[in-house]
Amino acid sequence: MHTALIIGASRGIGLEFVRQLLAEKWTVIATARTDSALTTLSKMGAEALRFDATAVGSADSLASQITANKLDLVVYVTGTFGSESGASTAPSTAAFDQVMHTNVLGAMQTIPLLSPRVEAAAGKFIFITSGMGSIADAQGSMGWVYRVSKAALNMAVHSASFDYPKATFVAMNPGWVKTDMGGPGAPTSPTDSVAGMLRVASQLTVKDSGSFVSYDGKKWPW
Repeated sequence: MHTALIIGASRGIGLEFVRQLLAEKWTVIATARTDSALTTLSKMGAEALRFDATAVGSADSLASQITANKLDLVVYVTGTFGSESGASTAPSTAAFDQVMHTNVLGAMQTIPLLSPRVEAAAGKFIFITSGMGSIADAQGSMGWVYRVSKAALNMAVHSASFDYPKATFVAMNPGWVKTDMGGPGAPTSPTDSVAGMLRVASQLTVKDSGSFVSYDGKKWPW
């Protein structure tokens, strides 16, 4: 039986990953920050563990609670958007730190702790990024700090892939998804986004490691 770890599964894309993987009879470990979300995940049939990307020591605590020696799939979903302000407004230190800690530092702290278990399974380590993190595709500065955080996450994923050659590291763009972050006007449902990402993930090989791809399988420009 395959084992997946979904980091940031309290709602939206993360929760949908849990639903679809459980439906496919995977063993699913899922993280959340709140008691209510952890209860929901447990009732669904996942092993629910607490993780807060902004809390000191949270990544170490998470790793110590995972008993599985092999992880076939790890998906780092945890993320926050922050302010929609662009380059005409300087971000406060607090606002910058919140976004960067959640979107970048949290991911980077999990990599050395979990990657050996992904390698042991010759598995996939997927990081949910955004088209807004693409430098080549940028056409504005709205969500300035978020854009910077996702560009930084992309570099973290690409560079880490060289250290773990038996695992497949991919930064994956889920599309513009109808979630709390994406808003009700987004064209893609969480169901379709996650189904696409799982389909793409199933086709990835180590030759794809370090790449930036979309939920529909297209290569995304850095």
